Amino acid sequence: MQPLRIKTISQYHQVMGLPKPEHPLISVVNLKNIAHPYSVEPISLVFDFYSISVKRDFNAKMKYGQQEYDFDEGIMFFISPNQVFGIEMNKEALLKRSGWLLLVHPDFLWNTTLAKTIKQYEYFDYSVHEALFLSDKEETTIIGIMQNILQEYHSNIDKFSQDVIIAQLELLLTYADRFYNRQFITRKITNHKILNRLEDMLNEYFNSDDLIKKGLPTVQHIAEALNVSPNYLSGLLKTLTGQSTQQHIHNKLIEKAKEKLSTTDLSVSEIAYELGFEHPQSFSKLFKTKTNFSPLEFRQSFN
Repeated sequence: MQPLRIKTISQYHQVMGLPKPEHPLISVVNLKNIAHPYSVEPISLVFDFYSISVKRDFNAKMKYGQQEYDFDEGIMFFISPNQVFGIEMNKEALLKRSGWLLLVHPDFLWNTTLAKTIKQYEYFDYSVHEALFLSDKEETTIIGIMQNILQEYHSNIDKFSQDVIIAQLELLLTYADRFYNRQFITRKITNHKILNRLEDMLNEYFNSDDLIKKGLPTVQHIAEALNVSPNYLSGLLKTLTGQSTQQHIHNKLIEKAKEKLSTTDLSVSEIAYELGFEHPQSFSKLFKTKTNFSPLEFRQSFN
């Protein structure tokens, strides 16, 4: 069964019976306001945005990738875009739901330092499979920051609004990093080392000159570097993430393209060349397919 992909924060609000979000790229949700859960049956989901949850009375089993997610002690967890997670509700306890949820679309972060640094937080990763336990004081701190973000985007938007929200997000993530390091000074990495190696390999490839010299990495090249067959790799990734090897490569490409479009003055043709494309039209077509924006339209959204 393919995971249900929720592409926008507006779509999430619609699925959960919530009013239309005040801001299309960021939302703070009081879980008590959710009209209905995803499903009473087990379901797999993929978000195209970041999710940060603080939940009490979580009467459900959860899988992150293919690993059981330990929620027995913890109340807070983090999910990155394009990561599969599964939920199996306790049907006898559906009404027990309290806490807060912060949703952040990656496009909200572009043109900020957080667009890069958010990837450095280990808890946004399949290798973490334990929820974060918070003391009452720590929980109050985290929820207070979420409510500050809520108040900020409910206020009149001005040229400082994004900076204020980004600063609050960075503060929240730094606190979470501190709490996780306190809780899991030594933790075991899950068995899915191939997925972690793939992410490291793609990050290294896209941050080097290999794109200009060699073009986009092929599925064959990636599989050989990981010492597995292309079919095995794509099958494993489909199981773990719901996406093929080629889709992972394209996701990394679009991520890098957005970074260059929002933080440099390079022309679209120059960016296409730096990303390994011989023809700018091919780059523009792929970017449009993946984002529903042309490269220029995406760049103009920041001006």
